[in-house]
Amino acid sequence: MTSLLQIVVCMTALTFISIMLGAVLRNREWTLDGMKAGLSNRDNLPEATPMGARAEKAAQNTKENFLLFIALAGVAHAAGMGEQATFGAEVFFWARVVYLPVYILGITYVRSAVWGVGIAGLVLMMQTLY
Repeated sequence: MTSLLQIVVCMTALTFISIMLGAVLRNREWTLDGMKAGLSNRDNLPEATPMGARAEKAAQNTKENFLLFIALAGVAHAAGMGEQATFGAEVFFWARVVYLPVYILGITYVRSAVWGVGIAGLVLMMQTLY
Protein backbone atom coordinates (compact mmCIF):
# COMPACT_ATOMS: atom_id res chain seq x y z
CA MET A 1 0.00 0.00 0.00
CA THR A 2 1.32 3.45 -0.87
CA SER A 3 1.91 6.18 1.70
CA LEU A 4 -0.96 8.20 0.25
CA LEU A 5 -3.38 5.28 0.60
CA GLN A 6 -2.23 4.76 4.18
CA ILE A 7 -3.12 8.37 4.91
CA VAL A 8 -6.52 7.83 3.26
CA VAL A 9 -7.13 4.92 5.65
CA CYS A 10 -6.00 7.02 8.62
CA MET A 11 -8.20 9.93 7.53
CA THR A 12 -11.15 7.55 7.17
CA ALA A 13 -10.57 6.35 10.74
CA LEU A 14 -10.27 9.94 11.99
CA THR A 15 -13.52 10.85 10.25
CA PHE A 16 -15.28 7.91 11.92
CA ILE A 17 -13.82 8.92 15.30
CA SER A 18 -15.04 12.49 14.81
CA ILE A 19 -18.56 11.27 13.99
CA MET A 20 -18.67 9.00 17.04
CA LEU A 21 -17.17 11.65 19.31
CA GLY A 22 -19.72 14.16 18.06
CA ALA A 23 -22.57 11.78 18.88
CA VAL A 24 -21.18 10.77 22.28
CA LEU A 25 -20.56 14.35 23.41
CA ARG A 26 -23.76 15.70 21.89
CA ASN A 27 -25.96 13.05 23.55
CA ARG A 28 -23.88 12.71 26.76
CA GLU A 29 -23.79 8.98 26.12
CA TRP A 30 -21.87 8.25 29.32
CA THR A 31 -25.17 8.86 31.19
CA LEU A 32 -28.17 6.54 31.20
CA ASP A 33 -30.37 9.13 29.45
CA GLY A 34 -27.60 9.77 26.95
CA MET A 35 -27.27 6.07 26.15
CA LYS A 36 -31.02 5.87 25.65
CA ALA A 37 -30.84 8.86 23.29
CA GLY A 38 -27.90 7.36 21.42
CA LEU A 39 -29.67 4.05 20.95
CA SER A 40 -32.98 5.64 19.99
CA ASN A 41 -34.22 6.87 16.63
CA ARG A 42 -33.03 10.32 17.79
CA ASP A 43 -36.39 11.93 17.13
CA ASN A 44 -36.50 13.91 20.39
CA LEU A 45 -32.94 14.61 21.44
CA PRO A 46 -32.29 16.86 24.42
CA GLU A 47 -30.61 20.21 23.87
CA ALA A 48 -26.87 19.78 23.25
CA THR A 49 -24.36 21.30 25.61
CA PRO A 50 -22.11 23.91 24.02
CA MET A 51 -19.28 21.37 23.85
CA GLY A 52 -21.60 18.73 22.42
CA ALA A 53 -22.80 21.14 19.74
CA ARG A 54 -19.20 22.01 18.84
CA ALA A 55 -18.31 18.31 18.64
CA GLU A 56 -21.20 17.76 16.27
CA LYS A 57 -20.12 20.74 14.14
CA ALA A 58 -16.51 19.53 14.14
CA ALA A 59 -17.69 16.13 12.89
CA GLN A 60 -19.74 17.76 10.13
CA ASN A 61 -16.77 19.90 9.11
CA THR A 62 -14.54 16.81 9.07
CA LYS A 63 -16.99 15.00 6.78
CA GLU A 64 -17.14 17.98 4.43
CA ASN A 65 -13.36 18.28 4.24
CA PHE A 66 -12.95 14.52 3.88
CA LEU A 67 -14.92 14.71 0.63
CA LEU A 68 -12.39 17.18 -0.79
CA PHE A 69 -9.45 15.15 0.52
CA ILE A 70 -10.63 11.79 -0.82
CA ALA A 71 -11.30 13.25 -4.26
CA LEU A 72 -7.79 14.73 -4.49
CA ALA A 73 -6.18 11.60 -3.06
CA GLY A 74 -8.06 9.38 -5.52
CA VAL A 75 -7.09 11.49 -8.52
CA ALA A 76 -3.47 11.73 -7.38
CA HIS A 77 -3.29 7.97 -6.88
CA ALA A 78 -4.95 7.21 -10.24
CA ALA A 79 -2.62 9.65 -12.01
CA GLY A 80 0.43 8.03 -10.46
CA MET A 81 1.18 11.19 -8.49
CA GLY A 82 0.40 9.71 -5.11
CA GLU A 83 3.87 9.98 -3.63
CA GLN A 84 4.13 13.62 -4.69
CA ALA A 85 0.75 14.34 -3.08
CA THR A 86 1.67 12.57 0.15
CA PHE A 87 3.19 15.62 1.84
CA GLY A 88 0.02 17.64 1.30
CA ALA A 89 -2.06 14.71 2.55
CA GLU A 90 0.10 14.48 5.67
CA VAL A 91 -0.30 18.20 6.32
CA PHE A 92 -4.06 17.85 5.89
CA PHE A 93 -4.30 14.80 8.15
CA TRP A 94 -2.26 16.24 11.03
CA ALA A 95 -4.11 19.54 10.79
CA ARG A 96 -7.38 17.60 11.16
CA VAL A 97 -5.97 15.73 14.18
CA VAL A 98 -5.27 19.09 15.83
CA TYR A 99 -8.50 20.68 14.56
CA LEU A 100 -10.90 18.31 16.31
CA PRO A 101 -9.89 18.97 19.94
CA VAL A 102 -9.30 22.67 19.25
CA TYR A 103 -12.83 23.02 17.84
CA ILE A 104 -14.43 20.89 20.56
CA LEU A 105 -12.71 22.91 23.28
CA GLY A 106 -13.88 26.16 21.67
CA ILE A 107 -10.50 27.75 20.92
CA THR A 108 -11.83 30.09 18.24
CA TYR A 109 -8.97 31.82 16.42
CA VAL A 110 -6.64 28.83 16.63
CA ARG A 111 -9.42 26.68 15.14
CA SER A 112 -9.57 28.86 12.03
CA ALA A 113 -5.78 28.90 11.68
CA VAL A 114 -5.56 25.10 11.96
CA TRP A 115 -8.38 24.76 9.41
CA GLY A 116 -6.35 26.97 7.08
CA VAL A 117 -3.33 24.70 7.48
CA GLY A 118 -5.50 21.76 6.48
CA ILE A 119 -6.71 23.63 3.40
CA ALA A 120 -3.09 24.41 2.55
CA GLY A 121 -2.47 20.65 2.59
CA LEU A 122 -5.28 20.19 0.08
CA VAL A 123 -3.77 22.93 -2.11
CA LEU A 124 -0.39 21.16 -1.98
CA MET A 125 -2.11 17.96 -3.10
CA MET A 126 -3.81 19.78 -5.94
CA GLN A 127 -0.56 21.40 -7.10
CA THR A 128 0.99 17.99 -7.70
CA LEU A 129 -1.67 17.34 -10.35
CA TYR A 130 -0.60 20.27 -12.54
